[in-house]
Amino acid sequence: MFADHTRSIASTGIDLLGLPDIDPPPGLIEHLRSFDSIVSWYGANREELRKKTAELGLPMKFLAALPPAGERLHAADFFLHQAGCTNLPAIPAIPCPHAETDDIIVIQPFSGSARKNWPLDRYRELAARLPFQVRWCAGPEEQLAGAVRIENLYDLACWIRTARLYIGNDSGITHLAAAAGARVLAIFGPTDPAIWAPRGDRVQIIHGDLERITVEGVLSAVDWLQ
Repeated sequence: MFADHTRSIASTGIDLLGLPDIDPPPGLIEHLRSFDSIVSWYGANREELRKKTAELGLPMKFLAALPPAGERLHAADFFLHQAGCTNLPAIPAIPCPHAETDDIIVIQPFSGSARKNWPLDRYRELAARLPFQVRWCAGPEEQLAGAVRIENLYDLACWIRTARLYIGNDSGITHLAAAAGARVLAIFGPTDPAIWAPRGDRVQIIHGDLERITVEGVLSAVDWLQ
């Protein structure tokens, strides 16, 4: 187990440290001072945060948030290696309750950057040609009529895990699906899968120029996965 307890960064208020004219939540500084050591990838490139934590005498050690340019070490291995872990390769896993697999295919056609998205019209054509019912998935801010929207990420992971297959771009939700143990087909464009691809024996990657990846090519991968 990685930790006995977890909280989101936003819920702690640590992201507010160092911001001008903004006071941290009551009790935050005292709480952070109660730790013997704090290892953080968050804020590694925020000079004002690093300076503020040093002024407050907080026991924080900031680690690089991105692998060095030109080094093709997988990001998960890079982060754990920084923290002193030698049990590599790292394969993230989220334990989800056992549930029967539904005859549905989940498609999440978005990501954090439009340049990483396979064209939506091709996803629609793919959905029309898949052999099972498609359930579209989207975040709260993404425009997609009829999409399933589950804000709690653990609940979302457990729902995706029940699908016969998940298809998506290079995105956080695709990594979530892989970590939950879903069968995953991930479409990668400009980013290097050797560094950023989700891991697991149920993961298949298609990588190339997104404009050149065809519906037929994705369908062939779907056929292989079944």
